[in-house]
Amino acid sequence: MRGRPRSEEARRAILDTALRLCERDGYRQLTIKTLADEAGVGRQTVYRWWPDKAQVLLDALIDLRERALGSRLAETGDTLRDVRNLLAVTFDLTHEITGKALVGLLADAQDDPELSRRLQDTVIAPRRAALEALLRRGVESGVLAENVALPLVVDFAFGTMWYRLLHHHAPVDAALAAEVTDAIARLLAR
Repeated sequence: MRGRPRSEEARRAILDTALRLCERDGYRQLTIKTLADEAGVGRQTVYRWWPDKAQVLLDALIDLRERALGSRLAETGDTLRDVRNLLAVTFDLTHEITGKALVGLLADAQDDPELSRRLQDTVIAPRRAALEALLRRGVESGVLAENVALPLVVDFAFGTMWYRLLHHHAPVDAALAAEVTDAIARLLAR
């Protein structure tokens, strides 16, 4: 008979299961009961760490960024190649595992200022900062010109992602990352 999983094993199981279930069933259908059952833990274990599913999913996204993104985002020194790679990895994750969680959290954040702040600070802002840093290095090295304010260029890149995620009218994928990167190259052409 298997004993109780250690705390870190239970935490990992909950975070991974939350993203998987959200992507499979949708944000609204995810419940703490289903999450606990699928992760092989009791509901009290989930509630020990998180007050609700939004906080579980937010921590799952943060955890995924810390675990997975670093290894998938090795910089090459080629500004536009690095921009395309950052966007491609970010966009790919939205249809692999994070898209429904992001959209659900964004919807809930409209009525929850604390969730909105935490989503912005821990999930959205780091991606924005990473892209802006790449663009800034491109400007400083002379590869790009700051013809348009860099925060606006970042809004364009991620705004396109959010628009497509919310409206489902076109894919958010590596092809979009290439198109957005080409547009950025034209916006910031020397």
